[in-house]
Amino acid sequence: MAADLVIIVAAVVAAYLLRFQLLSGVIRPQEPEPSFRAQAIPLGVAVPVMILAMLWAGQYRPRRDQRFHLEAMAIIKGTVVGLMATVVVLSLLQKVYFDGLHYGGWQFVIYGLTAAGMLLAWRLSFRIALRFIRARGWNLRHVAIIGTGRLGQLVYHTLRRNSWTGIQPVFFISHHQTTSRRRCLDLPIRSGLADLEATLDAAHLSGVFIALPGRGAVVLPDLIMRLERYAIDVRVVPDMNPKYMPLNMSINELDGMPILSIRESPLSGWGRVAKRTVDLVGGVLLLGVFALPMVVIGFLIRLSGNGPVIFRQDRLSLNGLRFQIFKFRTMEHAQSERQTLWEAGGGTEAWTKSGDRRITPVGRLLRRTSLDELPQLFNVLLGEMSLVGPRPERPELIERFRENWRGYMLRQHVKAGMTGWAQVNGLRGDTSLRKRLQYDLFYIRNWSLTFDLRILWLTLFRGFAHPNAY
Repeated sequence: MAADLVIIVAAVVAAYLLRFQLLSGVIRPQEPEPSFRAQAIPLGVAVPVMILAMLWAGQYRPRRDQRFHLEAMAIIKGTVVGLMATVVVLSLLQKVYFDGLHYGGWQFVIYGLTAAGMLLAWRLSFRIALRFIRARGWNLRHVAIIGTGRLGQLVYHTLRRNSWTGIQPVFFISHHQTTSRRRCLDLPIRSGLADLEATLDAAHLSGVFIALPGRGAVVLPDLIMRLERYAIDVRVVPDMNPKYMPLNMSINELDGMPILSIRESPLSGWGRVAKRTVDLVGGVLLLGVFALPMVVIGFLIRLSGNGPVIFRQDRLSLNGLRFQIFKFRTMEHAQSERQTLWEAGGGTEAWTKSGDRRITPVGRLLRRTSLDELPQLFNVLLGEMSLVGPRPERPELIERFRENWRGYMLRQHVKAGMTGWAQVNGLRGDTSLRKRLQYDLFYIRNWSLTFDLRILWLTLFRGFAHPNAY
């Protein structure tokens, strides 16, 4: 907090210098340079408001085992809230305490960017320094692992692999009452649960990790009660196989009741807002780029024969939302109508094959280049689809797949997309459904805005033409 105080003061000074010295000739060339006292954002408002915002963002709690990207997101969130609160407080107090002073929007923008940049640089530097000293055996927290089974060994490997946390396991305690084993991996086994108190009394620990196998969870309440006699941190690692939890887990609290959420959409809060913003901005830009080609394609389809230019079909998206997907018609009109009937019954003949005679010459070109999917930009703007996500499937096929493919319905935790991780990795057309599902679940588990942007970039090179697109 003391370091943040210094950084916020420095950010206020830097915002003034950048605005009225370095950038004054760019923003308002004729404007005279005012004094720091008359124009700088008041420190008496900026400092306490930003500190409170950082406190709200959880920046002054121990986070030894938190990744930097999570801390960075919290800093950016706190900075945005602090900046908005500073503007509001100054607006309320200006008539009384700061009458005659006027602060331009550019100065607040520069202040926010500078504060966020300096706070991030400080936190990153601090983490690098901690890694350096922890690698030399300082600033460590010694812990014991209660449980010598698969889960306990997983905890051991995880802590050793993430040595940057400074959490160092020093011995095991067996999850059995007594044990004749003396070692597990490369650590000693000090005792079983029957001698827990004697073992902890003789050790100097910062905490314990409870990693009991599922069948031993019945002793967990009693074990936690026994550990209340010791001033140590207690962490419980649930025995849950990650392959049954392909989505991110989170722990919440409702009126004092802890809730472990193992299946929920990763797109919540700011993530949902950011993804929707990218969809809207990207959708509008892409429509502007492809507007003329779409008109030409529509004209060519009309010339190729009778029937509508746009083919519509029911698909499912986020939370099972049923919507009509838009595509350029690529089949003869009679075949297109018959295709709808086939697909309604889930007939296997609905799948297109290489050299399929139902496809028109124009449609064959559109399918080969994926240009038949351009109308789905309107689905994106309507909020029914996203630019990036698992490809949408027909309701009748989903009913079949949900029974045969474990985890298939987890695809419905995000919006269906025009392109996806499976598609840019070549899984299109008549390819392995199992492999496609694995890629979709990997995308959901590891979703981030940068991951979406990466997929969009790869789509430019891998997402349009493909040998399996027919």
